[in-house]
Formats: sequence, C-alpha cells, structure tokens
Amino acid sequence: MTAQTRTLGTTGPKVFPLGLGCMGMSALYGDADRAESIATVHAALEAGVTLLDTGDFYAMGHNELLVGEALRTAPAARREQALVSVKFGALRSPDGAWSGYDGRPAAVRNFAAYSLQRLGVDHIDVYRLARLDPDVPIEETVGAVAELVEQGYVRHIGLSEVGADTVRRAAATAPIADLQIEYSLISRGIEDEVLPTTRELGIAVTAYGVLSRGLISGHFTSDRQLAANDFRAMSPRFQGDNLRHNLELVEALRKIAEQKGVSVAQIAIAWVLSRGEDIVPLVGARTRQRLDEALGALDVTLDADDLAAIERAVPAGSAAGDRYPAAQMAHLATR
Repeated sequence: MTAQTRTLGTTGPKVFPLGLGCMGMSALYGDADRAESIATVHAALEAGVTLLDTGDFYAMGHNELLVGEALRTAPAARREQALVSVKFGALRSPDGAWSGYDGRPAAVRNFAAYSLQRLGVDHIDVYRLARLDPDVPIEETVGAVAELVEQGYVRHIGLSEVGADTVRRAAATAPIADLQIEYSLISRGIEDEVLPTTRELGIAVTAYGVLSRGLISGHFTSDRQLAANDFRAMSPRFQGDNLRHNLELVEALRKIAEQKGVSVAQIAIAWVLSRGEDIVPLVGARTRQRLDEALGALDVTLDADDLAAIERAVPAGSAAGDRYPAAQMAHLATR
C-alpha cells in the first residue's frame, strides 16, 4: 500500500491520506456491531490511519464513547498516533429528533467539556461547528474555539459545511486547518467557489461522503431493504427513479474499474484523492473488510485517460436527487 502524508492546511497537522469517519458505527445507517466497529478502528490505526472523525451528536454521545473505548484499548503507540476530529453544535431531543444548532461561545465551551470526558482525552485535535448557527456570527463561534486552543483543550480549528464567505470570515478570526464538507464524484458543489477559496487561504478539505453513503460503492443494489433507522431510507438519492438513475452511473463507473482491475469503491475514492494534495477523504468503513477495500484505493493511479473516462461516465451534476432531504439542505451552503 502506497501512503504519503497530507497536511491539514498551512496550520494543521500531517495526516494519513485517508481518514476514518466513525459516525456509521453508531448512527444513521442501521444497526452496527460494536465489537466489529472497535476492531475496525484498531485495524485503521494499525494500517497507519491517523485522523478519526466523530461528532458529539452522533447517537447522542454514543459515538464519542465508542471512539474513546477504541482508543483506550488500542496499543499505546497506535493510540498516540490518533488525531480526533469532533463536530459539535447539533441539538438533539430524547427521541433523536434534530432541534437546530448552537454556536454560542458558552455552548462551545460546554460541548467541549462533555466531549473531552466521553472521549477520555485531554485535548481534541480538530474541533468544528457541525453546521452554521444562523443566530450566531461565525466570528463568535470560531473565537470561542480559539480560546480553547489557547487553553490547550483544542489543537486546531476546523469548519464544516459552510460557504466561501463564511470560510473567509472564519479565517480572518483565527487560523483554520480544514473545512469538512461532502465531496464525491456525484457531489461536486464545492468546486465552483468553496474549493478555490480554501486553496487561496491555505485551508485543507476533509471530504466526507466520498462514496455517497454507499450509493457509489458498487455494493448497493436497487432491491436492498433499508431499516427504519437508516438515513438512506429518507435520502432523495436513494428513492425510486433517482436511485435507478444513480445506479446506472455506478454501472458506467464499474466498467472503468473492471478495466483497471479494482473495485468501484476504490476508483471512486481514488478520484477524490486525485483532486489535490489538500484533500483528505474520510471513509465511513464500519467493518474491517470495507476498510481494507478503502485502503486499497491508495494503490490506484489514475492517469489523464482514466480521469477523462470517469468524467464521461459520471459527469458533474449527473446525480439525481439532493444529498439531503429538503429540511436539512436548508442548512447547507452547497448542493
């Protein structure tokens, strides 16, 4: 496996080229196996993965507790290499419903205190507001995180799912390491304004949804039955004619993958990797098998002909359906 480090912007740490998104180990994709989840985190660390991404609202703290357990039970050398990225600010009710976002400075400090306890760590490596709070200027939220940096509780400041103007305002307030935002072959909204802005300012992109929640992994089928607690059961891209259209794109991609002797998931991840050294894909593997497949993308080289063929197979804007239901799309800066 070929692996070189990438850097989270001009101010952030060096990381393994792929990060591990841990959300699906606790929430939104149906039931998960806790033992296998922890084994997957351990396997990722053993393979050299450094960046582990979680959120304090993933199953109302469950995911942070799981990541904390995985770190606590990992060999010391592997535990020390781990860099934990945490999203905060999304509000939940006891029944799991979403209640908005809170970016007030007092809330930032409160969220951080609870995350440190659940994770069992003395600092958070990258801390970021999950979605922009429309009632709190980004300068106030970022300023509060900057205070946590000064106090040693946070190492670096990140952003999540914000537009170019917000990125500029945040960067004028304090050094920003990275912007976490969805980016894949079928989610390319950042290319017009956001990505040029982050590159101008020396901010990295940690790209989530690189397989569009499994849609372009090559493993999803039209007859798959989704559990009631699976986000995809409500996701527009997984519904009816949208799903049929999107799976046709996957089959076009599969032909290219087969010609190169790799899997569809590997070519999709390799495409994101090819978009620039300032982009770190987050893979949401919930099992060691899927992790191994994702890591194999690091050995996939895409030349100009490959990239042109991929572009023909899955042109920008070719996906059917939004990436979130309408209510959640209202909180996003890109389509």
